[in-house]
Amino acid sequence: MNSSNKQRIGLVGTGFIASGFARLVHNHATDLTLSAVLTRRPLGQPDGFPFPEQLTHSVQELLDKSDLIVECSGDVLHATSVIDAALRAGKPVVTMNSEFHVTTGSWFADKGLLTEAEGDQPGSIAALREEAVMMGFKPLVYGNMKGFLNHLPKPEEMAYWAGKQGISVEQTTSFTDGTKIQIEQALVANGFGGTITRQGMEGPKATDVTKAAIELARTAAGVGQAISDYVLSPGNAGVFVVGTHDQSEWKALNYLKLGDGPYYVLVRPFHLCQYEIIKTVRRVLHGGGVLLNNSSQPTVSIVGIAKTDLPVGTRINRAIGGFQVRGEAARISDVRGHVPIGMIQDAVITRPVIAGQTLTFDDVALPDTLALRIARELYA
Repeated sequence: MNSSNKQRIGLVGTGFIASGFARLVHNHATDLTLSAVLTRRPLGQPDGFPFPEQLTHSVQELLDKSDLIVECSGDVLHATSVIDAALRAGKPVVTMNSEFHVTTGSWFADKGLLTEAEGDQPGSIAALREEAVMMGFKPLVYGNMKGFLNHLPKPEEMAYWAGKQGISVEQTTSFTDGTKIQIEQALVANGFGGTITRQGMEGPKATDVTKAAIELARTAAGVGQAISDYVLSPGNAGVFVVGTHDQSEWKALNYLKLGDGPYYVLVRPFHLCQYEIIKTVRRVLHGGGVLLNNSSQPTVSIVGIAKTDLPVGTRINRAIGGFQVRGEAARISDVRGHVPIGMIQDAVITRPVIAGQTLTFDDVALPDTLALRIARELYA
Protein backbone atom coordinates (compact mmCIF):
# COMPACT_ATOMS: atom_id res chain seq x y z
CA MET A 1 0.00 0.00 0.00
CA ASN A 2 1.15 3.53 -0.72
CA SER A 3 2.90 5.11 2.24
CA SER A 4 1.58 8.59 1.46
CA ASN A 5 -1.92 9.73 2.29
CA LYS A 6 -3.09 9.37 -1.29
CA GLN A 7 -4.29 6.12 -2.84
CA ARG A 8 -2.56 5.48 -6.16
CA ILE A 9 -4.85 4.79 -9.10
CA GLY A 10 -3.47 3.08 -12.20
CA LEU A 11 -5.46 3.55 -15.39
CA VAL A 12 -5.67 1.37 -18.51
CA GLY A 13 -6.77 3.28 -21.61
CA THR A 14 -6.58 6.83 -22.91
CA GLY A 15 -9.89 7.25 -24.74
CA PHE A 16 -13.06 9.20 -23.98
CA ILE A 17 -13.90 7.33 -20.75
CA ALA A 18 -10.32 7.15 -19.46
CA SER A 19 -9.63 10.82 -20.16
CA GLY A 20 -12.77 11.95 -18.37
CA PHE A 21 -12.00 9.80 -15.34
CA ALA A 22 -8.41 11.08 -15.23
CA ARG A 23 -9.59 14.70 -15.23
CA LEU A 24 -12.09 13.96 -12.45
CA VAL A 25 -9.42 12.38 -10.23
CA HIS A 26 -6.98 15.22 -10.86
CA ASN A 27 -9.49 18.04 -10.36
CA HIS A 28 -11.80 16.71 -7.66
CA ALA A 29 -10.30 13.79 -5.71
CA THR A 30 -7.70 15.19 -3.33
CA ASP A 31 -7.24 11.82 -1.61
CA LEU A 32 -6.40 9.99 -4.85
CA THR A 33 -3.58 10.33 -7.35
CA LEU A 34 -3.33 9.14 -10.93
CA SER A 35 -0.05 7.26 -10.71
CA ALA A 36 0.38 5.60 -14.12
CA VAL A 37 -1.61 5.21 -17.34
CA LEU A 38 -1.09 2.20 -19.60
CA THR A 39 -1.43 2.91 -23.32
CA ARG A 40 -0.54 1.15 -26.56
CA ARG A 41 -0.34 4.38 -28.49
CA PRO A 42 3.05 6.00 -29.19
CA LEU A 43 4.07 7.90 -26.05
CA GLY A 44 4.80 11.03 -28.05
CA GLN A 45 1.27 11.02 -29.50
CA PRO A 46 -1.17 11.06 -26.56
CA ASP A 47 -4.08 12.13 -28.82
CA GLY A 48 -5.42 14.62 -26.29
CA PHE A 49 -5.00 12.59 -23.13
CA PRO A 50 -4.79 15.27 -20.39
CA PHE A 51 -1.77 13.89 -18.48
CA PRO A 52 0.79 12.59 -21.00
CA GLU A 53 3.54 12.54 -18.36
CA GLN A 54 1.79 9.56 -16.70
CA LEU A 55 1.72 7.38 -19.83
CA THR A 56 3.61 4.10 -19.98
CA HIS A 57 3.83 1.02 -22.19
CA SER A 58 4.88 -1.16 -19.24
CA VAL A 59 2.29 -3.29 -17.45
CA GLN A 60 4.82 -3.89 -14.68
CA GLU A 61 5.31 -0.15 -14.15
CA LEU A 62 1.54 0.28 -13.98
CA LEU A 63 1.30 -2.40 -11.29
CA ASP A 64 4.33 -1.21 -9.30
CA LYS A 65 2.94 2.33 -9.08
CA SER A 66 -0.68 1.50 -8.27
CA ASP A 67 -2.84 0.42 -5.34
CA LEU A 68 -5.90 -0.12 -7.55
CA ILE A 69 -6.33 -0.52 -11.32
CA VAL A 70 -9.11 1.09 -13.37
CA GLU A 71 -9.47 -0.68 -16.72
CA CYS A 72 -11.45 1.03 -19.48
CA SER A 73 -9.64 0.20 -22.71
CA GLY A 74 -12.74 -1.26 -24.39
CA ASP A 75 -10.54 -4.00 -25.88
CA VAL A 76 -11.34 -7.57 -24.81
CA LEU A 77 -8.00 -9.17 -25.66
CA HIS A 78 -5.90 -6.38 -24.14
CA ALA A 79 -8.09 -6.15 -21.02
CA THR A 80 -7.88 -9.91 -20.46
CA SER A 81 -4.09 -9.84 -20.48
CA VAL A 82 -3.74 -6.77 -18.25
CA ILE A 83 -6.38 -7.86 -15.74
CA ASP A 84 -4.76 -11.27 -15.49
CA ALA A 85 -1.47 -9.59 -14.55
CA ALA A 86 -3.17 -7.21 -12.10
CA LEU A 87 -5.04 -9.92 -10.22
CA ARG A 88 -1.95 -12.13 -10.09
CA ALA A 89 -0.18 -9.15 -8.49
CA GLY A 90 -2.96 -8.86 -5.90
CA LYS A 91 -4.32 -5.55 -7.20
CA PRO A 92 -8.07 -4.90 -7.10
CA VAL A 93 -9.50 -4.06 -10.52
CA VAL A 94 -12.42 -1.76 -11.35
CA THR A 95 -13.57 -1.88 -14.96
CA MET A 96 -15.79 -0.04 -17.37
CA ASN A 97 -15.61 -2.81 -19.93
CA SER A 98 -18.71 -4.98 -20.14
CA GLU A 99 -17.32 -6.46 -23.37
CA PHE A 100 -14.47 -8.00 -21.39
CA HIS A 101 -16.76 -9.34 -18.66
CA VAL A 102 -19.13 -11.24 -20.97
CA THR A 103 -16.22 -12.73 -22.94
CA THR A 104 -13.54 -13.79 -20.46
CA GLY A 105 -14.51 -12.10 -17.19
CA SER A 106 -16.05 -15.18 -15.59
CA TRP A 107 -12.66 -16.91 -15.58
CA PHE A 108 -11.37 -14.15 -13.25
CA ALA A 109 -14.47 -13.75 -11.05
CA ASP A 110 -13.02 -15.86 -8.23
CA LYS A 111 -9.35 -14.93 -8.72
CA GLY A 112 -9.33 -11.57 -6.95
CA LEU A 113 -11.41 -8.44 -6.51
CA LEU A 114 -12.81 -7.64 -9.95
CA THR A 115 -15.86 -5.44 -10.43
CA GLU A 116 -17.57 -3.42 -13.11
CA ALA A 117 -18.04 0.23 -12.17
CA GLU A 118 -21.14 2.26 -11.66
CA GLY A 119 -21.70 4.70 -14.50
CA ASP A 120 -22.27 2.57 -17.56
CA GLN A 121 -25.69 0.91 -17.62
CA PRO A 122 -24.74 -2.44 -16.04
CA GLY A 123 -23.08 -0.78 -13.04
CA SER A 124 -25.95 1.67 -12.72
CA ILE A 125 -28.46 -1.19 -12.74
CA ALA A 126 -26.35 -2.96 -10.11
CA ALA A 127 -26.34 0.11 -7.86
CA LEU A 128 -30.10 0.58 -8.27
CA ARG A 129 -30.64 -3.12 -7.53
CA GLU A 130 -28.56 -2.84 -4.36
CA GLU A 131 -30.68 0.08 -3.18
CA ALA A 132 -33.91 -1.74 -4.08
CA VAL A 133 -32.94 -4.87 -2.14
CA MET A 134 -31.98 -2.80 0.90
CA MET A 135 -35.46 -1.24 0.79
CA GLY A 136 -37.13 -4.64 0.78
CA PHE A 137 -37.92 -5.01 -2.92
CA LYS A 138 -37.47 -8.38 -4.66
CA PRO A 139 -36.18 -7.65 -8.18
CA LEU A 140 -37.90 -9.27 -11.15
CA VAL A 141 -36.56 -7.16 -14.03
CA TYR A 142 -33.17 -5.55 -14.56
CA GLY A 143 -33.90 -3.02 -17.26
CA ASN A 144 -32.09 -0.77 -19.70
CA MET A 145 -33.46 1.95 -21.98
CA LYS A 146 -32.52 2.34 -25.61
CA GLY A 147 -33.53 5.18 -27.91
CA PHE A 148 -32.74 3.80 -31.37
CA LEU A 149 -32.02 0.47 -33.04
CA ASN A 150 -30.86 -0.41 -36.56
CA HIS A 151 -29.26 -3.83 -36.97
CA LEU A 152 -27.62 -2.89 -40.29
CA PRO A 153 -26.40 0.72 -40.14
CA LYS A 154 -24.38 2.13 -43.02
CA PRO A 155 -20.75 3.27 -42.53
CA GLU A 156 -21.44 6.80 -43.77
CA GLU A 157 -24.32 7.19 -41.31
CA MET A 158 -22.17 6.00 -38.44
CA ALA A 159 -19.32 8.34 -39.42
CA TYR A 160 -21.73 11.30 -39.40
CA TRP A 161 -23.17 10.48 -35.96
CA ALA A 162 -19.77 9.69 -34.50
CA GLY A 163 -18.53 13.12 -35.51
CA LYS A 164 -21.66 14.79 -34.17
CA GLN A 165 -21.48 13.02 -30.81
CA GLY A 166 -17.71 13.15 -30.33
CA ILE A 167 -17.20 9.39 -29.95
CA SER A 168 -15.67 6.75 -32.20
CA VAL A 169 -17.36 5.18 -35.20
CA GLU A 170 -16.96 1.78 -33.55
CA GLN A 171 -18.76 2.91 -30.39
CA THR A 172 -21.51 4.56 -32.40
CA THR A 173 -22.02 1.43 -34.48
CA SER A 174 -22.15 -0.93 -31.48
CA PHE A 175 -24.76 1.32 -29.87
CA THR A 176 -26.83 1.56 -33.05
CA ASP A 177 -26.86 -2.09 -34.13
CA GLY A 178 -27.81 -3.23 -30.62
CA THR A 179 -24.62 -5.11 -29.79
CA LYS A 180 -23.76 -2.92 -26.83
CA ILE A 181 -27.09 -3.23 -25.06
CA GLN A 182 -27.07 -7.00 -25.60
CA ILE A 183 -23.62 -7.17 -23.96
CA GLU A 184 -24.70 -4.96 -21.07
CA GLN A 185 -27.80 -6.97 -20.27
CA ALA A 186 -25.98 -10.30 -20.54
CA LEU A 187 -23.52 -9.06 -17.90
CA VAL A 188 -26.38 -8.06 -15.61
CA ALA A 189 -28.17 -11.39 -16.09
CA ASN A 190 -25.04 -13.36 -15.26
CA GLY A 191 -24.04 -11.15 -12.36
CA PHE A 192 -27.35 -11.51 -10.54
CA GLY A 193 -28.39 -15.03 -11.49
CA GLY A 194 -31.05 -13.81 -13.89
CA THR A 195 -31.86 -14.97 -17.40
CA ILE A 196 -33.22 -13.78 -20.73
CA THR A 197 -36.54 -14.93 -22.17
CA ARG A 198 -35.21 -15.53 -25.70
CA GLN A 199 -32.21 -14.79 -27.91
CA GLY A 200 -31.94 -11.03 -28.40
CA MET A 201 -34.30 -10.37 -25.45
CA GLU A 202 -37.80 -8.89 -25.72
CA GLY A 203 -36.92 -5.21 -26.16
CA PRO A 204 -40.50 -3.93 -26.41
CA LYS A 205 -41.10 -0.59 -28.12
CA ALA A 206 -42.89 1.80 -25.79
CA THR A 207 -43.58 5.45 -25.16
CA ASP A 208 -44.50 4.63 -21.55
CA VAL A 209 -41.49 2.96 -19.95
CA THR A 210 -43.36 2.15 -16.73
CA LYS A 211 -46.10 0.21 -18.52
CA ALA A 212 -43.57 -1.70 -20.61
CA ALA A 213 -41.47 -2.44 -17.53
CA ILE A 214 -44.50 -3.86 -15.69
CA GLU A 215 -45.28 -6.10 -18.68
CA LEU A 216 -41.70 -7.40 -18.52
CA ALA A 217 -42.24 -8.09 -14.81
CA ARG A 218 -45.33 -10.16 -15.60
CA THR A 219 -43.21 -12.12 -18.08
CA ALA A 220 -40.54 -12.67 -15.43
CA ALA A 221 -43.16 -13.82 -12.92
CA GLY A 222 -44.35 -16.36 -15.48
CA VAL A 223 -40.79 -17.59 -16.04
CA GLY A 224 -40.23 -17.81 -12.29
CA GLN A 225 -36.85 -16.07 -12.49
CA ALA A 226 -35.58 -12.50 -12.68
CA ILE A 227 -34.90 -11.39 -16.25
CA SER A 228 -32.57 -8.90 -17.88
CA ASP A 229 -34.05 -6.93 -20.76
CA TYR A 230 -34.55 -3.47 -22.25
CA VAL A 231 -37.21 -1.09 -23.51
CA LEU A 232 -36.87 0.65 -26.88
CA SER A 233 -38.17 4.10 -26.03
CA PRO A 234 -36.95 7.17 -27.96
CA GLY A 235 -36.48 10.21 -25.75
CA ASN A 236 -35.93 8.24 -22.56
CA ALA A 237 -32.60 7.35 -20.97
CA GLY A 238 -31.33 5.52 -17.93
CA VAL A 239 -32.02 2.20 -16.23
CA PHE A 240 -34.76 0.63 -14.15
CA VAL A 241 -35.47 -2.22 -11.76
CA VAL A 242 -38.92 -3.74 -11.35
CA GLY A 243 -39.67 -5.59 -8.16
CA THR A 244 -42.34 -6.81 -5.81
CA HIS A 245 -42.71 -5.97 -2.12
CA ASP A 246 -44.55 -7.31 0.93
CA GLN A 247 -48.30 -7.09 0.54
CA SER A 248 -48.43 -5.34 3.90
CA GLU A 249 -46.56 -2.41 2.30
CA TRP A 250 -48.78 -1.92 -0.74
CA LYS A 251 -50.84 0.91 0.79
CA ALA A 252 -47.75 2.82 1.90
CA LEU A 253 -46.06 2.37 -1.49
CA ASN A 254 -49.18 3.62 -3.23
CA TYR A 255 -49.13 6.71 -1.02
CA LEU A 256 -45.49 7.21 -2.03
CA LYS A 257 -46.56 7.31 -5.72
CA LEU A 258 -45.25 3.89 -6.76
CA GLY A 259 -48.66 2.68 -7.93
CA ASP A 260 -51.02 -0.09 -6.91
CA GLY A 261 -48.56 -2.98 -7.17
CA PRO A 262 -47.77 -5.78 -7.13
CA TYR A 263 -45.00 -4.62 -9.49
CA TYR A 264 -43.04 -1.47 -8.67
CA VAL A 265 -40.79 0.34 -11.13
CA LEU A 266 -37.71 2.15 -9.81
CA VAL A 267 -36.08 4.37 -12.43
CA ARG A 268 -32.66 6.00 -12.54
CA PRO A 269 -32.98 8.43 -15.47
CA PHE A 270 -29.26 8.90 -16.14
CA HIS A 271 -25.88 7.20 -16.20
CA LEU A 272 -22.77 9.34 -16.23
CA CYS A 273 -20.06 6.89 -17.30
CA GLN A 274 -16.59 8.21 -16.47
CA TYR A 275 -17.86 10.56 -13.76
CA GLU A 276 -19.33 7.70 -11.73
CA ILE A 277 -16.39 5.28 -11.87
CA ILE A 278 -14.96 7.03 -8.83
CA LYS A 279 -17.90 5.87 -6.70
CA THR A 280 -16.94 2.25 -7.31
CA VAL A 281 -13.26 3.02 -6.80
CA ARG A 282 -14.10 4.40 -3.36
CA ARG A 283 -16.40 1.46 -2.68
CA VAL A 284 -13.51 -0.95 -3.24
CA LEU A 285 -10.95 1.12 -1.33
CA HIS A 286 -13.32 1.31 1.64
CA GLY A 287 -13.88 -2.46 1.71
CA GLY A 288 -17.27 -2.49 0.00
CA GLY A 289 -16.43 -5.36 -2.33
CA VAL A 290 -17.78 -6.28 -5.76
CA LEU A 291 -20.63 -4.29 -7.28
CA LEU A 292 -21.03 -6.48 -10.38
CA ASN A 293 -19.12 -9.04 -12.38
CA ASN A 294 -20.05 -11.82 -14.80
CA SER A 295 -20.03 -14.51 -12.06
CA SER A 296 -17.98 -17.69 -12.25
CA GLN A 297 -20.96 -19.62 -13.69
CA PRO A 298 -22.41 -17.56 -16.58
CA THR A 299 -25.56 -18.75 -18.34
CA VAL A 300 -25.82 -16.01 -21.00
CA SER A 301 -23.31 -15.14 -23.72
CA ILE A 302 -23.16 -12.92 -26.81
CA VAL A 303 -23.20 -14.71 -30.14
CA GLY A 304 -21.79 -13.10 -33.27
CA ILE A 305 -24.27 -12.90 -36.15
CA ALA A 306 -23.02 -12.13 -39.66
CA LYS A 307 -24.42 -8.89 -41.06
CA THR A 308 -23.40 -9.93 -44.57
CA ASP A 309 -22.04 -12.95 -46.39
CA LEU A 310 -18.47 -13.67 -45.27
CA PRO A 311 -16.44 -15.70 -47.80
CA VAL A 312 -13.50 -17.89 -46.76
CA GLY A 313 -10.45 -15.72 -46.09
CA THR A 314 -12.42 -12.67 -44.93
CA ARG A 315 -10.64 -10.89 -42.10
CA ILE A 316 -12.71 -9.37 -39.29
CA ASN A 317 -10.55 -6.72 -37.69
CA ARG A 318 -13.42 -5.34 -35.62
CA ALA A 319 -16.47 -7.34 -34.55
CA ILE A 320 -18.02 -5.19 -31.80
CA GLY A 321 -18.85 -1.96 -33.58
CA GLY A 322 -17.95 -3.22 -37.06
CA PHE A 323 -19.95 -3.76 -40.24
CA GLN A 324 -19.50 -7.51 -40.65
CA VAL A 325 -20.91 -8.90 -37.39
CA ARG A 326 -23.35 -7.87 -34.66
CA GLY A 327 -24.06 -9.42 -31.27
CA GLU A 328 -27.12 -10.90 -29.58
CA ALA A 329 -27.54 -12.26 -26.07
CA ALA A 330 -28.31 -15.97 -25.97
CA ARG A 331 -28.50 -18.71 -23.36
CA ILE A 332 -25.22 -20.63 -23.50
CA SER A 333 -27.08 -23.94 -23.38
CA ASP A 334 -28.85 -22.99 -26.63
CA VAL A 335 -25.73 -22.02 -28.60
CA ARG A 336 -23.11 -24.65 -27.87
CA GLY A 337 -19.88 -24.07 -29.78
CA HIS A 338 -20.57 -20.42 -30.52
CA VAL A 339 -17.64 -18.05 -30.52
CA PRO A 340 -18.42 -15.01 -28.31
CA ILE A 341 -18.46 -11.81 -30.33
CA GLY A 342 -15.77 -10.37 -28.08
CA MET A 343 -13.38 -12.99 -29.47
CA ILE A 344 -14.12 -12.27 -33.14
CA GLN A 345 -11.29 -9.77 -33.34
CA ASP A 346 -8.49 -10.25 -35.87
CA ALA A 347 -10.41 -13.36 -36.97
CA VAL A 348 -10.19 -15.00 -40.40
CA ILE A 349 -13.21 -16.85 -41.81
CA THR A 350 -12.37 -20.50 -42.52
CA ARG A 351 -15.77 -21.71 -43.80
CA PRO A 352 -18.32 -19.75 -45.87
CA VAL A 353 -20.72 -17.82 -43.62
CA ILE A 354 -24.01 -16.42 -44.86
CA ALA A 355 -25.78 -13.29 -43.62
CA GLY A 356 -27.75 -14.03 -40.45
CA GLN A 357 -25.63 -17.02 -39.47
CA THR A 358 -24.27 -17.44 -35.93
CA LEU A 359 -20.50 -17.90 -35.94
CA THR A 360 -18.91 -20.88 -34.21
CA PHE A 361 -15.32 -21.64 -33.27
CA ASP A 362 -15.21 -23.87 -36.36
CA ASP A 363 -15.98 -20.91 -38.65
CA VAL A 364 -13.00 -18.77 -37.70
CA ALA A 365 -9.26 -18.88 -37.15
CA LEU A 366 -8.30 -16.77 -34.14
CA PRO A 367 -4.92 -15.56 -32.87
CA ASP A 368 -3.55 -17.57 -29.96
CA THR A 369 -4.14 -15.39 -26.90
CA LEU A 370 -4.95 -15.88 -23.23
CA ALA A 371 -8.46 -14.67 -24.06
CA LEU A 372 -8.90 -17.42 -26.65
CA ARG A 373 -7.78 -20.13 -24.24
CA ILE A 374 -10.20 -18.84 -21.62
CA ALA A 375 -13.11 -18.51 -24.07
CA ARG A 376 -12.64 -22.07 -25.32
CA GLU A 377 -12.74 -23.28 -21.72
CA LEU A 378 -15.89 -21.30 -20.97
CA TYR A 379 -17.91 -21.63 -24.19
CA ALA A 380 -16.57 -24.20 -26.69
